[in-house]
Amino acid sequence: MRLTITSLLAASALALTACGSCVDECVDVSGQGGPLAAAEAELAAEACVPGSVADFVDNVGDRVFFDFDRSAVRPDGLETLQRQAAWLNTYANYVVTIDGHCDNRGTVEYNLALGERRANAAREKLIAFGVDPARIRVVSYGKNRPVVEQDGSEWAWQQNRVAITVLD
Repeated sequence: MRLTITSLLAASALALTACGSCVDECVDVSGQGGPLAAAEAELAAEACVPGSVADFVDNVGDRVFFDFDRSAVRPDGLETLQRQAAWLNTYANYVVTIDGHCDNRGTVEYNLALGERRANAAREKLIAFGVDPARIRVVSYGKNRPVVEQDGSEWAWQQNRVAITVLD
């Protein structure tokens, strides 16, 4: 009996370890946590499914950052876009939207145009890495959807980005 329980716990721990990058919270695998623990375990298992939206966000990355007032893809962004393209080429059933964003400096019109240039720069890189252009939509929000509601240059780097959303 003790060996069976130990084996079961070891197998459960191994299964959860394999999905460690997807799971942010510990899940009770003892079977004694009731319906809530079972629901959490089911959600954790879904989050670990290769090819899921959670897999893309957690393991590939859904954001590419840009320098202030620039639309050229930085080297770190290029690496992210390469991973995204590889994932999208593997899971060809998905369509993505690339949202261009800017910090709050500049006019609304200027930032909408800059956000569009950023989104198009990311789009062109994904296409160059083999993603079908028909699967990519581009939207610019300029400075209208900040990720952080703070002013100042210490927060600006988080605003100067594109966010890639995988659509089911």
